[in-house]
Amino acid sequence: MIPKQLTAKEEFTHEDPWRIFRIMSEFVEGFEVLSEVGDAVSIFGSSRTKPNDKYYALTEDIAYHLAKAGYAIITGSGPGMMEAANKGARRAKGHSIGLNIEMPSEQKSNRYVDTLIDFHYFFIRKVMFVKYAKAFVITPGGYGTLDELFEAINLIQTERIGKFPVVLAGKEYWSGILRWLKSTVLKRGNISACDLEIFKVIDEPKKIVQYINSFYGKT
Repeated sequence: MIPKQLTAKEEFTHEDPWRIFRIMSEFVEGFEVLSEVGDAVSIFGSSRTKPNDKYYALTEDIAYHLAKAGYAIITGSGPGMMEAANKGARRAKGHSIGLNIEMPSEQKSNRYVDTLIDFHYFFIRKVMFVKYAKAFVITPGGYGTLDELFEAINLIQTERIGKFPVVLAGKEYWSGILRWLKSTVLKRGNISACDLEIFKVIDEPKKIVQYINSFYGKT
């Protein structure tokens, strides 16, 4: 008798018990490594940004000043803005951390990462970005960056997590979406005016540091 071949859906269901162990192991590794980090800031942005882009330079400068202020820098470990942030942390002799994700188009860690953790599951990686960061700095990016931004502000809005600093860096880049949020989303009553106060738009690296420090009562 020829054994029945499993369909893709059946294979997925059949593998569920083993998948739980992998999920657990990724959580455990992340918790063990990042629990020793101390104060940190997660920085997000496009992996496609080139080193000669003005926002690459801005992101590197932001990370540099945050690291100088004693914050470890956490990124997704890839190229573009993530590389810029890790580079800024390295330049400041701070702790540069990369949370890499396994994808079909393999993403390699940039050379400025000191501590690297690899993840298979996006949702576990997201937990680590939030759990071990004192603040989020969102620099110009695409779908992945927008996903991190809106998930963070939604968690704060719904009080699933406590409020913490969320900064948009690159006023010119974000101006269009900010106008849309006010003129369409707010106007139609889909958010409240106070929801627009969950995040701040700040371009100056030193002012970003000051805002985060002030939030936590640091001078």
